[in-house]
Amino acid sequence: MSVRSTATTASAAATESSVADATRAVVQEFLAARVAGDTARLVPLFAAEVGWLLAENPAVPWIRPRSTAAECAAQDTELMEYTVPEDARASVDTFLIDGADAVLMGHLSGTVRATGKSFEGPFALHLTVQDGRITRHHLYENSLSIAEACTP
Repeated sequence: MSVRSTATTASAAATESSVADATRAVVQEFLAARVAGDTARLVPLFAAEVGWLLAENPAVPWIRPRSTAAECAAQDTELMEYTVPEDARASVDTFLIDGADAVLMGHLSGTVRATGKSFEGPFALHLTVQDGRITRHHLYENSLSIAEACTP
């Protein structure tokens, strides 16, 4: 291997590492703001336009299409309006970073305020961070359990 290709490889690895570090920092701030229920802190973490994916579910009032930073950040507030905050639980078992992408997997549970019914199940969240802001938010969760909890 030539000196030039070794230097190029090292430079690429350093760049990838700094991108991963930046992604990790934004995702950790996102998680901290979610735990704190701080919507104002969440808004600047999202890009102006976000690729939002969460399976639409007409029975669940807080699950709807979103695309702007304010809409994405407001999901946390809406979730707390419709569920019992003291019963909300989420644990992250896996936190993977690959460049600009982060994948979190874990388990969530809660109780719907209007029905008193509980929901629970695994989740996976795929986030992409570009220029210090979340540009992709794809959440996969047990939507059947949540819909059943919302149904009187």
